Amino acid sequence: MSTIPRSQPSTGGSNAKGLASGNPKGRGDTRARILDAAMGSFGSRGYDGTSLDALADLLGMRKQSILYWFPSKEVLLEAVIDQAAVDLAGVLEEALDGAGDGWLRVEAVVRSVFRLAASRPELLGLVREVSRLGPPAAARFIGALDPLVVRASDFLIAEMDEGHMRHYEPRLLLLAIYSTVIGMVTEVDVLKALGEEPTARSLVRRRAEILGLLRSALLPGP
Repeated sequence: MSTIPRSQPSTGGSNAKGLASGNPKGRGDTRARILDAAMGSFGSRGYDGTSLDALADLLGMRKQSILYWFPSKEVLLEAVIDQAAVDLAGVLEEALDGAGDGWLRVEAVVRSVFRLAASRPELLGLVREVSRLGPPAAARFIGALDPLVVRASDFLIAEMDEGHMRHYEPRLLLLAIYSTVIGMVTEVDVLKALGEEPTARSLVRRRAEILGLLRSALLPGP
């Protein structure tokens, strides 16, 4: 699959709490830690609910240190969006590399997103928040993932033409799948209102239900 040209991965994978421990870190690692902390805060508290002062306190640094790397909160959001697109594309690429053909590829992608809900909830929280913010943030994220969308659309069209899947408008189908899967793994408050607690067991059950729903909708015949 094509790489995402507008995004650049950060140079480090440790979490934001490391700076507070006093361990010496390189310049690139500082940038990565700021991105990690911002992604977690934007994804859990929301963009509007996150201040650079609070982010600096979390990181154990001065606000000016954040502004050295990211001149404004808006610039920081753009960098976080680019990083989230790279991370999400990487996860989906890995899932597809190990998948088979046809329906197995759809299943692999859905399973990878549910695994993310357990392993990196801050990433999916950021995806949800970007969708809530709308343009230009959402447009930036969608643009960064466009190579994935094109590849997925081509795959669906080929499967439909071969009679392996029912005929739908491919991009509309992708939007429906995206909204359903992301909603099921991120809208915790909605799930609680429906009487379901967000546990590992409920996550597995929701995954099975989503896969069953998609299988029934996509695959022709009994």
